[in-house]
Amino acid sequence: MAKIRIYQLAKELGMTNDELLSLLDEMGVAYKSHASTLEEDTATAVKELIGEQRVAEAARRAEEARKAIPHRPPVVVIMGHVDHGKTTLLDYLRKSRMAEKEAGGITQHVGAFEVKTPQGTVVFIDTPGHEAFTTIRQRGAKVADIAVIVVAATEGVMPQTKEAIAHAKASGAKIVFAANKMDLPGADINRVHQDLMQLGMVPVAYGGDVEVLPISAKTGQGVEALLETILLIAELEDLRADPKAEAQGVILEARIDKQAGVLVSLLVQQGTLHVGDYVVAGEHWGKIRAMLDAEGRRRNEAGPGSAVQVLGFSELPVAGETFTWVPDQVAAKEITEERIEERKAKEATAERSRGRTIADLMRSMREAEQKEINLIIRADTQGSLEAIQNILAKESTHEVQIKVLLAAVGAPSESDVLLASTAQGAILSFNVNPSGSVRKAAEQRGVPLQNFRIIYELVDEIRKMVRGQREPVYKEELLGTAEVRAIFRLSRGVVAGCMVTSGKISRNADIRVLRKGKEIWKGRIESLKRLKDDVREVAQGLECGILLEGFTDFQEGDVLEASQQVEVATD
Repeated sequence: MAKIRIYQLAKELGMTNDELLSLLDEMGVAYKSHASTLEEDTATAVKELIGEQRVAEAARRAEEARKAIPHRPPVVVIMGHVDHGKTTLLDYLRKSRMAEKEAGGITQHVGAFEVKTPQGTVVFIDTPGHEAFTTIRQRGAKVADIAVIVVAATEGVMPQTKEAIAHAKASGAKIVFAANKMDLPGADINRVHQDLMQLGMVPVAYGGDVEVLPISAKTGQGVEALLETILLIAELEDLRADPKAEAQGVILEARIDKQAGVLVSLLVQQGTLHVGDYVVAGEHWGKIRAMLDAEGRRRNEAGPGSAVQVLGFSELPVAGETFTWVPDQVAAKEITEERIEERKAKEATAERSRGRTIADLMRSMREAEQKEINLIIRADTQGSLEAIQNILAKESTHEVQIKVLLAAVGAPSESDVLLASTAQGAILSFNVNPSGSVRKAAEQRGVPLQNFRIIYELVDEIRKMVRGQREPVYKEELLGTAEVRAIFRLSRGVVAGCMVTSGKISRNADIRVLRKGKEIWKGRIESLKRLKDDVREVAQGLECGILLEGFTDFQEGDVLEASQQVEVATD
């Protein structure tokens, strides 16, 4: 950029002359008037400063706009090992027994409920179990902000506890542990602490950042402290949602009632949903005709954080689908029809490429520029599992991180498949055979699933995966040279008649044209002929005809240098 006058730069930047002159004063730039010229480096510095100021101003305004949006209540899911107290805790939070209340009618299956405290409101999803939670997450909806993982203090961490931790991590939810059954004689919270330490999760009591709260879901001991911790985490996360935005959220449950018809429970995550609104969820749509909350009360609207049951869908949407507001029936029908067509097209493509492999997974991860390999490891014994984990720890590099979502003894399960599908991971098993149903589920969801009998084969597979994720390093390898001896102008282009003077000339090689030792062109071969035949390569001492892609200005004596890029081993 040449010199520029101040008034010209002001116009280019969308400023007044006085604004730019004031800025130049701050920068210490000397000038006579707005007609004075600025050197190129000065003008560039002004532009960079203005750009930085505008970016900062845009960020400040965006932050102000975000802070103007009201806070919303945190959404919490309760997970854990069977019989460790998930349902009991939910029962206590709801202040009633589920079994006693569910016989009362259709209003008890809203899918979530609110707990109001002096510090704020918490929304609990009342579908316990990580499988249902992960099914929702697998469909692309982040439904929970916080996962409370219940661990019986009488038993410590169990296999399903580890699965729950893996599913919660994969979802991106913040994790809080509730050490339950503290009212029983055998309860030992230190045991829970030690078990979590072995999983690399350091409790606050040991100087870490993992919250482990002692509770009794039966008596209510510690539940208030648990709620306070949840709300503190929510405050730190600064959860907000705009009630004025177009309504959107996630389908929690859907069922058919003999009297009412299709009943859909949904959680509003953004905006406000009104009776009379049209919504689309996956391939289904509905017009909200009625709305009920968890207490069975009719509502006309539901804002962020509200879980309601609605009437208005003609067919059952799928739990885990996100729903969005649409302006009318025409839009609703058009959107759902498009999605049905897209699904059919994907199914047809998937049918043609059944049986996804580890290589396929690596290819898709590279395309997505993902530098993390997510694995689920299953083995026959704890000893085998520990050996595999030790190997994995050594195989991670600064370029590629191996992340073990779950490592457990026993055969792979359908829950593992769900988790791997959610996290775009693979399942590797050692000396344990997945069942037919698990293999089928993995195939349907495109999850790579491999079983190994020899540990070295598993190690080799892991190393291949790491190499597949690294950015390849290449070096140029010279293949050969040819000298231009004659030039032929033909209808299809200008052909150089050459003699291969060293090495070989390959049809797929990169070509440099050198004239008096200097490179004048670089590109590819369009055609390589030996006599009248198209050939793949021509060796030293033989003549050939070479037609290049986009270069015709040959001179006798030019040298054509052929090379190729060769990947360098980085191990």
